[in-house]
Amino acid sequence: MDSLAWVAVASIATAGFSIGVGAIGPALGEGRALAQALSALAQQPDEANTITRTLFVGLAMVESTAIYCFVVSMILLFANPFWNFFLSKAGG
Repeated sequence: MDSLAWVAVASIATAGFSIGVGAIGPALGEGRALAQALSALAQQPDEANTITRTLFVGLAMVESTAIYCFVVSMILLFANPFWNFFLSKAGG
């Protein structure tokens, strides 16, 4: 297997790992945040507006981690900075 194929394999494996970790971590965090928010709403229904607003801001922050992982994996798959270097070395 030549070096260009190894770069392709490493890029695909790294992109898959990035999406895997980037999906599992935020999903667990969002589930925990939602459970805590529902618990807080059950204990203090008068503060529903404040709790809901804070929950949505927190969920947006947690979801941004998954979006960053998605962007990194798309860069690795479609705009890999190492492709041009290895293509020039391979003569392609």
